[in-house]
Amino acid sequence: MTFALFLGWGAANAAGNDRWSVHGQMTNVWLFQPGFTAPYTGPNSLDPRAKARETFDATLFVGVRLFDGFEIYANPEIDQGFGLSNTLGVAGYPSGEAYKVGKSNPYVRLQRLFGRLTIDLGGETQHLEADANQIAGDHAADDIVVTFGKLSAADIFDANTYAHDPKTDFLNWSIVDSGAYDYAADAWGYTYGVAAEWNQDWWTLRAGLFDLSKVPNTTELETDFSQFEIVAEAEARLALWGRAGKVKLLGYINRGRMGSYREAVALAAATASTPDTALVRRYASRAGLALVLEQPLTDDFAAFARLSYDDGSKEAYEFTEINRSLVVGLSLHGSPWNRPHDTVGLALALNGISAAAQSYFAAGGLGILIGDGRLPHYGAETIVEAYYSAQVFDELSAGLDYQFIANPAYNEDRGPVSVLGARLHFEL
Repeated sequence: MTFALFLGWGAANAAGNDRWSVHGQMTNVWLFQPGFTAPYTGPNSLDPRAKARETFDATLFVGVRLFDGFEIYANPEIDQGFGLSNTLGVAGYPSGEAYKVGKSNPYVRLQRLFGRLTIDLGGETQHLEADANQIAGDHAADDIVVTFGKLSAADIFDANTYAHDPKTDFLNWSIVDSGAYDYAADAWGYTYGVAAEWNQDWWTLRAGLFDLSKVPNTTELETDFSQFEIVAEAEARLALWGRAGKVKLLGYINRGRMGSYREAVALAAATASTPDTALVRRYASRAGLALVLEQPLTDDFAAFARLSYDDGSKEAYEFTEINRSLVVGLSLHGSPWNRPHDTVGLALALNGISAAAQSYFAAGGLGILIGDGRLPHYGAETIVEAYYSAQVFDELSAGLDYQFIANPAYNEDRGPVSVLGARLHFEL
Protein backbone atom coordinates (compact mmCIF):
# COMPACT_ATOMS: atom_id res chain seq x y z
CA MET A 1 0.00 0.00 0.00
CA THR A 2 1.26 3.48 -0.83
CA PHE A 3 0.29 6.32 1.47
CA ALA A 4 1.37 9.84 0.58
CA LEU A 5 0.81 13.06 2.50
CA PHE A 6 1.53 16.40 0.83
CA LEU A 7 1.58 19.74 2.64
CA GLY A 8 2.44 23.11 1.16
CA TRP A 9 3.01 26.70 2.22
CA GLY A 10 4.58 29.72 0.54
CA ALA A 11 5.14 33.44 1.06
CA ALA A 12 4.80 35.95 -1.79
CA ASN A 13 6.63 39.19 -2.43
CA ALA A 14 5.06 42.37 -3.75
CA ALA A 15 5.52 41.25 -7.36
CA GLY A 16 3.46 38.13 -6.73
CA ASN A 17 6.40 35.71 -6.77
CA ASP A 18 6.72 33.50 -3.70
CA ARG A 19 9.94 33.81 -1.71
CA TRP A 20 9.82 30.42 -0.08
CA SER A 21 7.81 27.22 0.05
CA VAL A 22 7.47 24.13 2.22
CA HIS A 23 5.91 20.92 0.96
CA GLY A 24 5.93 17.35 2.17
CA GLN A 25 4.96 13.83 1.24
CA MET A 26 4.75 10.41 2.83
CA THR A 27 4.68 7.18 0.87
CA ASN A 28 4.09 3.66 2.12
CA VAL A 29 4.22 0.90 -0.52
CA TRP A 30 2.87 -2.61 0.04
CA LEU A 31 3.54 -5.40 -2.47
CA PHE A 32 2.55 -9.07 -2.42
CA GLN A 33 4.23 -11.74 -4.52
CA PRO A 34 2.54 -15.17 -4.59
CA GLY A 35 4.75 -18.25 -4.81
CA PHE A 36 6.02 -19.28 -8.24
CA THR A 37 7.88 -22.15 -9.92
CA ALA A 38 11.67 -22.14 -9.51
CA PRO A 39 13.73 -25.36 -9.89
CA TYR A 40 16.76 -23.58 -8.38
CA THR A 41 17.54 -20.30 -6.60
CA GLY A 42 20.78 -18.33 -6.53
CA PRO A 43 22.24 -15.59 -4.30
CA ASN A 44 20.53 -12.75 -6.21
CA SER A 45 17.33 -14.58 -7.14
CA LEU A 46 13.78 -13.50 -6.47
CA ASP A 47 12.58 -15.72 -3.61
CA PRO A 48 10.01 -18.15 -5.09
CA ARG A 49 8.07 -18.36 -1.80
CA ALA A 50 5.05 -16.13 -1.26
CA LYS A 51 6.16 -12.82 0.23
CA ALA A 52 4.76 -9.44 1.23
CA ARG A 53 6.96 -6.40 1.77
CA GLU A 54 6.51 -2.70 2.49
CA THR A 55 8.55 0.47 2.19
CA PHE A 56 7.96 3.87 3.77
CA ASP A 57 9.41 7.29 3.05
CA ALA A 58 8.54 10.80 4.21
CA THR A 59 10.13 13.76 2.44
CA LEU A 60 10.20 17.46 3.32
CA PHE A 61 10.65 19.83 0.35
CA VAL A 62 11.97 23.19 1.57
CA GLY A 63 12.80 25.97 -0.88
CA VAL A 64 13.84 29.60 -0.61
CA ARG A 65 14.30 32.21 -3.35
CA LEU A 66 17.37 34.20 -2.32
CA PHE A 67 16.88 36.64 -5.17
CA ASP A 68 14.99 36.67 -8.46
CA GLY A 69 16.33 33.83 -10.55
CA PHE A 70 18.09 31.88 -7.80
CA GLU A 71 16.62 29.33 -5.40
CA ILE A 72 17.96 26.74 -2.95
CA TYR A 73 16.16 23.52 -2.03
CA ALA A 74 16.69 20.88 0.67
CA ASN A 75 14.93 17.51 0.90
CA PRO A 76 15.50 15.64 4.17
CA GLU A 77 13.85 12.23 4.07
CA ILE A 78 12.89 9.42 6.43
CA ASP A 79 13.08 5.90 4.94
CA GLN A 80 12.20 2.45 6.19
CA GLY A 81 11.38 -0.99 4.81
CA PHE A 82 12.46 -3.53 2.21
CA GLY A 83 11.67 -4.41 -1.38
CA LEU A 84 10.72 -7.96 -2.32
CA SER A 85 13.81 -10.20 -1.91
CA ASN A 86 15.78 -7.15 -0.70
CA THR A 87 15.44 -5.50 -4.12
CA LEU A 88 17.00 -8.42 -6.01
CA GLY A 89 15.93 -10.95 -8.60
CA VAL A 90 14.34 -8.93 -11.42
CA ALA A 91 16.16 -6.55 -13.77
CA GLY A 92 12.95 -4.58 -14.28
CA TYR A 93 12.35 -4.43 -10.55
CA PRO A 94 8.66 -4.14 -9.57
CA SER A 95 8.83 -1.18 -7.13
CA GLY A 96 10.34 2.21 -7.86
CA GLU A 97 9.68 3.03 -4.19
CA ALA A 98 12.12 0.31 -3.04
CA TYR A 99 15.72 1.40 -2.64
CA LYS A 100 18.71 -0.93 -2.78
CA VAL A 101 19.19 -0.22 0.93
CA GLY A 102 16.62 -1.78 3.24
CA LYS A 103 16.32 -1.23 7.00
CA SER A 104 13.76 -2.31 9.56
CA ASN A 105 13.93 0.94 11.54
CA PRO A 106 13.32 4.42 10.12
CA TYR A 107 16.43 6.48 9.35
CA VAL A 108 17.01 10.03 8.11
CA ARG A 109 19.00 11.16 5.06
CA LEU A 110 19.40 14.43 3.20
CA GLN A 111 18.56 13.15 -0.28
CA ARG A 112 18.68 16.47 -2.11
CA LEU A 113 20.44 19.78 -1.45
CA PHE A 114 20.73 21.87 -4.59
CA GLY A 115 20.62 25.34 -6.09
CA ARG A 116 18.75 26.41 -9.21
CA LEU A 117 19.76 29.46 -11.27
CA THR A 118 17.33 30.68 -13.95
CA ILE A 119 18.37 33.18 -16.62
CA ASP A 120 15.42 34.63 -18.54
CA LEU A 121 15.94 34.99 -22.29
CA GLY A 122 12.57 36.50 -23.16
CA GLY A 123 9.47 35.08 -24.75
CA GLU A 124 5.98 34.65 -23.36
CA THR A 125 5.55 35.10 -19.61
CA GLN A 126 4.47 31.89 -17.90
CA HIS A 127 3.35 31.25 -14.33
CA LEU A 128 4.67 28.34 -12.29
CA GLU A 129 2.38 27.02 -9.57
CA ALA A 130 3.85 26.05 -6.20
CA ASP A 131 4.89 22.42 -6.02
CA ALA A 132 7.51 20.19 -4.46
CA ASN A 133 10.90 21.76 -5.26
CA GLN A 134 9.15 24.55 -7.17
CA ILE A 135 8.41 28.04 -5.85
CA ALA A 136 5.43 29.82 -7.42
CA GLY A 137 6.19 32.75 -9.68
CA ASP A 138 6.36 34.15 -13.21
CA HIS A 139 9.17 33.43 -15.65
CA ALA A 140 9.95 33.79 -19.35
CA ALA A 141 9.23 30.82 -21.62
CA ASP A 142 12.76 31.04 -23.04
CA ASP A 143 15.46 30.61 -20.43
CA ILE A 144 18.58 28.83 -19.25
CA VAL A 145 18.30 26.81 -16.03
CA VAL A 146 21.38 25.61 -14.16
CA THR A 147 20.89 23.10 -11.33
CA PHE A 148 23.77 22.03 -9.10
CA GLY A 149 24.34 20.14 -5.86
CA LYS A 150 22.95 16.84 -4.62
CA LEU A 151 19.97 15.60 -6.61
CA SER A 152 18.80 12.76 -8.85
CA ALA A 153 19.85 12.75 -12.51
CA ALA A 154 16.33 11.43 -13.22
CA ASP A 155 14.92 14.70 -11.82
CA ILE A 156 16.08 16.37 -15.02
CA PHE A 157 16.78 13.67 -17.62
CA ASP A 158 14.68 10.83 -19.07
CA ALA A 159 11.38 12.30 -17.82
CA ASN A 160 8.01 11.16 -19.16
CA THR A 161 4.67 12.73 -18.24
CA TYR A 162 2.86 9.39 -18.02
CA ALA A 163 5.53 7.07 -16.62
CA HIS A 164 8.15 8.59 -14.34
CA ASP A 165 6.81 8.78 -10.77
CA PRO A 166 6.19 5.56 -8.81
CA LYS A 167 4.27 7.58 -6.23
CA THR A 168 1.51 8.40 -8.73
CA ASP A 169 1.80 6.29 -11.91
CA PHE A 170 3.67 3.08 -12.76
CA LEU A 171 5.87 1.25 -10.24
CA ASN A 172 8.24 -0.85 -12.37
CA TRP A 173 11.81 0.42 -12.68
CA SER A 174 12.07 -0.28 -16.40
CA ILE A 175 8.81 1.58 -17.11
CA VAL A 176 9.31 4.73 -15.01
CA ASP A 177 12.91 5.05 -16.29
CA SER A 178 14.66 3.89 -19.46
CA GLY A 179 16.05 0.49 -18.48
CA ALA A 180 19.36 0.86 -20.32
CA TYR A 181 20.04 4.38 -18.97
CA ASP A 182 22.52 3.48 -16.21
CA TYR A 183 22.24 6.89 -14.57
CA ALA A 184 24.73 8.02 -11.93
CA ALA A 185 23.39 7.40 -8.43
CA ASP A 186 24.12 6.05 -4.99
CA ALA A 187 22.06 3.13 -3.66
CA TRP A 188 19.17 5.56 -2.97
CA GLY A 189 19.20 7.03 -6.47
CA TYR A 190 20.94 10.38 -5.79
CA THR A 191 24.27 11.92 -6.77
CA TYR A 192 26.33 15.13 -6.87
CA GLY A 193 26.48 17.07 -10.09
CA VAL A 194 25.47 19.96 -12.30
CA ALA A 195 23.01 20.22 -15.20
CA ALA A 196 22.14 23.01 -17.62
CA GLU A 197 18.92 23.34 -19.66
CA TRP A 198 18.38 25.71 -22.58
CA ASN A 199 14.65 26.18 -23.22
CA GLN A 200 13.46 27.80 -26.45
CA ASP A 201 9.95 27.85 -27.95
CA TRP A 202 9.47 24.21 -29.13
CA TRP A 203 12.79 22.66 -28.06
CA THR A 204 15.11 22.14 -25.07
CA LEU A 205 18.73 21.05 -24.86
CA ARG A 206 20.09 19.57 -21.62
CA ALA A 207 23.54 18.46 -20.49
CA GLY A 208 24.86 17.24 -17.16
CA LEU A 209 27.92 16.00 -15.29
CA PHE A 210 27.37 13.67 -12.31
CA ASP A 211 29.41 11.61 -9.85
CA LEU A 212 29.33 7.83 -9.99
CA SER A 213 29.51 5.68 -6.87
CA LYS A 214 32.98 4.76 -5.59
CA VAL A 215 32.16 1.10 -6.27
CA PRO A 216 29.24 -0.04 -8.48
CA ASN A 217 25.89 -0.03 -6.67
CA THR A 218 27.11 1.21 -3.29
CA THR A 219 26.11 3.86 -0.76
CA GLU A 220 29.22 6.07 -1.13
CA LEU A 221 29.61 8.54 -3.98
CA GLU A 222 32.89 9.55 -5.58
CA THR A 223 33.26 13.17 -4.47
CA ASP A 224 36.13 14.27 -6.74
CA PHE A 225 34.47 13.40 -10.09
CA SER A 226 37.28 10.95 -10.92
CA GLN A 227 34.45 8.57 -11.78
CA PHE A 228 31.66 10.37 -13.58
CA GLU A 229 28.77 10.44 -16.03
CA ILE A 230 28.30 12.87 -18.90
CA VAL A 231 24.73 12.99 -20.21
CA ALA A 232 22.98 15.08 -22.86
CA GLU A 233 19.36 15.20 -23.98
CA ALA A 234 17.53 16.95 -26.82
CA GLU A 235 13.77 17.48 -26.48
CA ALA A 236 11.35 18.51 -29.22
CA ARG A 237 7.78 19.53 -28.44
CA LEU A 238 5.72 18.69 -31.52
CA ALA A 239 1.99 18.94 -32.20
CA LEU A 240 0.32 15.88 -33.73
CA TRP A 241 -3.43 15.78 -34.31
CA GLY A 242 -3.57 19.22 -32.72
CA ARG A 243 -2.07 18.00 -29.43
CA ALA A 244 1.41 18.73 -28.09
CA GLY A 245 3.65 15.70 -27.62
CA LYS A 246 7.33 15.29 -26.81
CA VAL A 247 10.27 13.44 -28.34
CA LYS A 248 13.50 13.14 -26.33
CA LEU A 249 16.83 11.66 -27.38
CA LEU A 250 19.31 11.02 -24.58
CA GLY A 251 22.94 9.91 -24.74
CA TYR A 252 25.34 9.22 -21.88
CA ILE A 253 28.84 8.00 -21.10
CA ASN A 254 29.90 6.56 -17.75
CA ARG A 255 33.63 6.65 -16.99
CA GLY A 256 34.91 4.69 -14.01
CA ARG A 257 36.39 1.46 -12.66
CA MET A 258 34.18 -1.26 -14.10
CA GLY A 259 34.60 -4.91 -14.99
CA SER A 260 34.34 -6.58 -18.40
CA TYR A 261 32.01 -9.58 -18.55
CA ARG A 262 34.27 -11.45 -20.99
CA GLU A 263 37.40 -10.79 -18.92
CA ALA A 264 35.62 -12.02 -15.78
CA VAL A 265 34.53 -15.22 -17.54
CA ALA A 266 38.03 -15.78 -18.97
CA LEU A 267 39.65 -15.33 -15.53
CA ALA A 268 37.17 -17.73 -13.96
CA ALA A 269 37.89 -20.35 -16.63
CA ALA A 270 41.64 -20.01 -16.07
CA THR A 271 41.33 -20.32 -12.28
CA ALA A 272 38.44 -22.83 -12.12
CA SER A 273 36.33 -20.34 -10.17
CA THR A 274 33.10 -18.36 -10.48
CA PRO A 275 33.32 -15.19 -12.59
CA ASP A 276 33.31 -11.92 -10.67
CA THR A 277 33.53 -8.54 -12.40
CA ALA A 278 35.02 -7.02 -9.22
CA LEU A 279 38.24 -8.96 -9.94
CA VAL A 280 38.77 -7.41 -13.37
CA ARG A 281 37.73 -3.80 -12.81
CA ARG A 282 39.77 -1.13 -14.56
CA TYR A 283 39.18 2.44 -15.67
CA ALA A 284 36.95 2.30 -18.74
CA SER A 285 33.90 3.84 -20.41
CA ARG A 286 30.37 2.61 -21.01
CA ALA A 287 27.86 4.44 -23.20
CA GLY A 288 24.18 4.27 -24.06
CA LEU A 289 21.19 5.90 -25.74
CA ALA A 290 17.52 6.36 -24.88
CA LEU A 291 14.55 7.56 -26.92
CA VAL A 292 11.49 8.77 -24.97
CA LEU A 293 8.15 9.51 -26.64
CA GLU A 294 4.83 10.81 -25.30
CA GLN A 295 1.75 11.86 -27.23
CA PRO A 296 -1.77 12.79 -26.09
CA LEU A 297 -4.34 11.26 -28.46
CA THR A 298 -7.44 12.87 -26.91
CA ASP A 299 -8.06 15.11 -23.91
CA ASP A 300 -7.98 12.03 -21.67
CA PHE A 301 -6.03 9.39 -23.58
CA ALA A 302 -2.26 9.31 -24.22
CA ALA A 303 0.41 6.93 -25.47
CA PHE A 304 4.09 6.76 -24.52
CA ALA A 305 7.17 4.72 -25.33
CA ARG A 306 10.77 4.24 -24.25
CA LEU A 307 13.54 2.63 -26.32
CA SER A 308 17.01 2.31 -24.78
CA TYR A 309 20.32 0.58 -25.49
CA ASP A 310 23.75 0.54 -23.84
CA ASP A 311 27.18 -1.03 -24.19
CA GLY A 312 26.67 -4.50 -22.76
CA SER A 313 30.33 -5.49 -22.66
CA LYS A 314 30.79 -4.29 -19.08
CA GLU A 315 28.91 -4.64 -15.80
CA ALA A 316 25.97 -2.43 -14.90
CA TYR A 317 27.32 0.31 -12.67
CA GLU A 318 24.41 2.01 -10.89
CA PHE A 319 20.90 1.10 -12.08
CA THR A 320 20.18 -2.44 -13.24
CA GLU A 321 21.22 -5.21 -15.64
CA ILE A 322 19.40 -4.07 -18.77
CA ASN A 323 21.31 -3.53 -22.02
CA ARG A 324 18.30 -3.03 -24.27
CA SER A 325 14.71 -2.21 -23.46
CA LEU A 326 11.48 -1.41 -25.26
CA VAL A 327 8.47 0.00 -23.37
CA VAL A 328 5.08 0.95 -24.82
CA GLY A 329 2.18 2.16 -22.73
CA LEU A 330 -1.17 3.92 -22.50
CA SER A 331 -2.62 6.32 -19.93
CA LEU A 332 -6.32 7.15 -19.65
CA HIS A 333 -8.09 9.66 -17.41
CA GLY A 334 -11.55 8.68 -16.19
CA SER A 335 -13.73 11.32 -17.89
CA PRO A 336 -15.61 8.69 -19.95
CA TRP A 337 -17.03 7.24 -16.70
CA ASN A 338 -17.38 10.64 -14.98
CA ARG A 339 -14.18 10.24 -12.96
CA PRO A 340 -11.91 12.83 -14.66
CA HIS A 341 -9.23 12.72 -11.96
CA ASP A 342 -8.90 8.93 -11.98
CA THR A 343 -6.13 7.36 -14.08
CA VAL A 344 -5.72 3.94 -15.69
CA GLY A 345 -2.29 2.90 -16.92
CA LEU A 346 -1.15 -0.10 -18.98
CA ALA A 347 2.40 -0.78 -20.14
CA LEU A 348 4.53 -3.55 -21.66
CA ALA A 349 8.31 -3.76 -21.13
CA LEU A 350 10.69 -6.06 -23.02
CA ASN A 351 14.17 -6.12 -21.43
CA GLY A 352 17.31 -7.87 -22.62
CA ILE A 353 21.04 -8.24 -21.94
CA SER A 354 24.05 -8.68 -24.22
CA ALA A 355 25.63 -12.00 -25.23
CA ALA A 356 28.60 -11.18 -22.98
CA ALA A 357 26.29 -10.64 -20.02
CA GLN A 358 24.43 -13.86 -20.78
CA SER A 359 27.69 -15.82 -20.68
CA TYR A 360 28.66 -14.20 -17.39
CA PHE A 361 25.39 -15.07 -15.64
CA ALA A 362 25.31 -18.55 -17.20
CA ALA A 363 28.71 -19.22 -15.59
CA GLY A 364 27.37 -18.23 -12.15
CA GLY A 365 28.29 -14.56 -12.02
CA LEU A 366 26.34 -12.07 -9.92
CA GLY A 367 25.24 -8.57 -10.84
CA ILE A 368 23.92 -5.63 -8.86
CA LEU A 369 20.31 -6.90 -9.07
CA ILE A 370 20.31 -10.36 -10.64
CA GLY A 371 22.19 -13.67 -10.52
CA ASP A 372 20.48 -17.06 -10.21
CA GLY A 373 23.81 -18.93 -10.12
CA ARG A 374 23.13 -20.25 -13.64
CA LEU A 375 21.31 -19.23 -16.80
CA PRO A 376 20.78 -22.33 -18.96
CA HIS A 377 17.80 -20.92 -20.88
CA TYR A 378 17.90 -17.21 -21.65
CA GLY A 379 14.72 -15.30 -22.48
CA ALA A 380 13.76 -11.66 -22.69
CA GLU A 381 12.41 -10.36 -19.40
CA THR A 382 8.81 -9.50 -20.28
CA ILE A 383 6.75 -7.31 -17.94
CA VAL A 384 3.14 -6.17 -18.15
CA GLU A 385 1.96 -3.61 -15.60
CA ALA A 386 -1.51 -2.18 -15.07
CA TYR A 387 -2.68 0.27 -12.41
CA TYR A 388 -5.79 2.19 -11.45
CA SER A 389 -5.58 5.36 -9.37
CA ALA A 390 -8.91 6.71 -8.08
CA GLN A 391 -9.43 10.14 -6.55
CA VAL A 392 -11.45 9.66 -3.34
CA PHE A 393 -11.68 13.42 -2.78
CA ASP A 394 -9.52 16.40 -3.75
CA GLU A 395 -6.68 15.54 -1.41
CA LEU A 396 -6.85 11.74 -1.44
CA SER A 397 -6.42 9.11 -4.15
CA ALA A 398 -6.29 5.33 -3.83
CA GLY A 399 -4.90 2.85 -6.32
CA LEU A 400 -4.19 -0.78 -7.15
CA ASP A 401 -1.31 -2.19 -9.22
CA TYR A 402 -0.67 -5.53 -10.93
CA GLN A 403 2.50 -6.75 -12.64
CA PHE A 404 3.09 -9.95 -14.61
CA ILE A 405 6.78 -10.83 -15.03
CA ALA A 406 7.87 -13.58 -17.44
CA ASN A 407 11.49 -14.82 -17.32
CA PRO A 408 12.60 -12.88 -14.21
CA ALA A 409 16.34 -12.14 -14.49
CA TYR A 410 16.12 -13.44 -18.10
CA ASN A 411 15.73 -17.01 -16.85
CA GLU A 412 13.13 -19.13 -18.64
CA ASP A 413 13.44 -21.80 -15.91
CA ARG A 414 11.94 -19.53 -13.24
CA GLY A 415 8.51 -17.94 -13.05
CA PRO A 416 6.33 -16.44 -14.32
CA VAL A 417 5.79 -14.10 -11.36
CA SER A 418 2.80 -11.98 -10.37
CA VAL A 419 3.17 -8.92 -8.12
CA LEU A 420 0.17 -7.17 -6.58
CA GLY A 421 0.29 -3.73 -4.98
CA ALA A 422 -1.89 -0.99 -3.53
CA ARG A 423 -1.39 2.75 -3.30
CA LEU A 424 -2.80 5.71 -1.34
CA HIS A 425 -1.82 9.32 -2.01
CA PHE A 426 -2.88 12.27 0.18
CA GLU A 427 -2.14 15.93 -0.62
CA LEU A 428 -2.91 19.19 1.16
